[in-house]
Amino acid sequence: MEHNISLITTIAAGFGLALVLGVIATRLKLPALVGYLLAGVVIGPFTPGFVADAGLAAQLAEIGVMLLMFGVGLHFSLDDLLAVRKIAVPGAVVQMLVATLMGVGLATWWGWGIGQAVVFGVSLSVASTVVLLRALESLGILDSYTGRIAVGWLVVEDLAMVLVLVLLPPLAGYLGGTQPAADGVPVWQTLGKTLLQVAAFVALMLVVGRRVFPWLLWQVARTGSRELFTLCVVAAAVGIAFGSAALFGVSFALGAFFAGMVLRESEFSHRAAEESLPLRDAFAVLFFVSVGMLFNPAVLVEQPLRVVGVVLIILVGKSVAAALLVLALRYPLNTALTVSASLAQIGEFSFILVGLGASLGLMDPAGQSLVLAGALISIALNPLLFRAIAPLQAFLREKSAYVRRLEARDDPLAELPMTTEQRFLAQQVVLVGYGRVGRRIAQALQEAGQPFVVAEQNRELVERLRAQGMAAVYGDAAEPAVLIQAHIAHARMLVVATPDALSAQPMIETARTLNPGIEVIVRSHNEEEAAQLRAAGAGTVFLGEAELARAMTQHVLTPPGSRGAQHA
Repeated sequence: MEHNISLITTIAAGFGLALVLGVIATRLKLPALVGYLLAGVVIGPFTPGFVADAGLAAQLAEIGVMLLMFGVGLHFSLDDLLAVRKIAVPGAVVQMLVATLMGVGLATWWGWGIGQAVVFGVSLSVASTVVLLRALESLGILDSYTGRIAVGWLVVEDLAMVLVLVLLPPLAGYLGGTQPAADGVPVWQTLGKTLLQVAAFVALMLVVGRRVFPWLLWQVARTGSRELFTLCVVAAAVGIAFGSAALFGVSFALGAFFAGMVLRESEFSHRAAEESLPLRDAFAVLFFVSVGMLFNPAVLVEQPLRVVGVVLIILVGKSVAAALLVLALRYPLNTALTVSASLAQIGEFSFILVGLGASLGLMDPAGQSLVLAGALISIALNPLLFRAIAPLQAFLREKSAYVRRLEARDDPLAELPMTTEQRFLAQQVVLVGYGRVGRRIAQALQEAGQPFVVAEQNRELVERLRAQGMAAVYGDAAEPAVLIQAHIAHARMLVVATPDALSAQPMIETARTLNPGIEVIVRSHNEEEAAQLRAAGAGTVFLGEAELARAMTQHVLTPPGSRGAQHA
């Protein structure tokens, strides 16, 4: 008796080819995501040989979308977004509008209808969070302030795209899609009904979900079974996504996103993220493979100029717009270049949007292939753009008088005010970074009556510190001008509390040049970084794991009776 094993063959072919091509991509210093997309191209209907079941692949991709969005919600931190809101919110909104208008203009010039042009333009405006996070992690700047700006920017883009995914179906009929517009019903009424359904779902999740979900996780965790805990997390993600669609007409993506957000409120959020990660990664791979199956490589030969136009919008258009916006908001050139490189690609949300557009009759196969071509090329080139930041920055400074004036512009936060007490200007501590570590050091220095100057890249934070009466300078301390403004030449100590070890080396060099006798203290994440920092001139390097082990060992070896006195 023969069995239909198309599901097994689709999964086996997808995983197998994705593994092989993903390994090849990483060996070529490309994101593994490129390999997953190419695997879909190989088993898709547009290339010779084995063709996977497109219908099954689409359903597997839908699960992948749910788990991808669940992961986005699980890592969505409102606090992190609020910390960079003054640059991330206006920057992301304006950059998305500019990129969308460029895409709409190009599509209109090609003769496309307004509906397809809008979907096309919006799909080019949003970058991939998955690609960005992996790029920032590989560079070691994910926890830096610039890294947080880039992530916050993409979180705003993600939230905007969630709204687009919600509003597109009711608007499809008015944009010329196959889903007919409601006869005699004004567009505002259709939108109002949709937003009310979304609001009801969000209210239910925030009021009921925040109580029920953590309680349910706690009950399952008490069983002590790891597999039941993982099953509970996945069942909640998929169940809420399906329920939101069935009961409220909300997309699977939005339901899964809010499932992740609600779970983040639970004390088990970190464990849930770790336990569900392998399954999320596996279905994410199938999602990217299924997207690759939609790509027709013939578009590269038949419409090369259109592919070039799409790639230019992604790599140049929206990146330049983002860089100019960051500079206009008075942030450093390095931040502008890093954010622009972060946005020079498109990914999962673009795929979800063009897939939704296709189902609503707002995107034809040729348009899908153009977006996928732009994604493949931009993701492949993205690592090269990050590597080009440092040499490009040096080149612009050397060749452009405008850039030099831009970086030397009169910024009241970039220098200490004349009213700063003289006690801050001699034998003080220069503290670089006011994050989780720097804040504790500053508090201890205040309690000890030790004068110090904070150098910090977060403008809003510098404003707040000055309002509290602290001496603070805004800017990237890797630039000599910032440390000069912090009076490093007269300081007795430089304390680098930022997690970015690479940026600490130029700080040490500047400090040693202007003040040879200064004591330098830095933090590091591993022995290799610590060795590099010591070679660069750091006097004391605190290694996180080593210091934690030392403190725990001291506690273990201290007799119980004397611990209270020691802590006192």
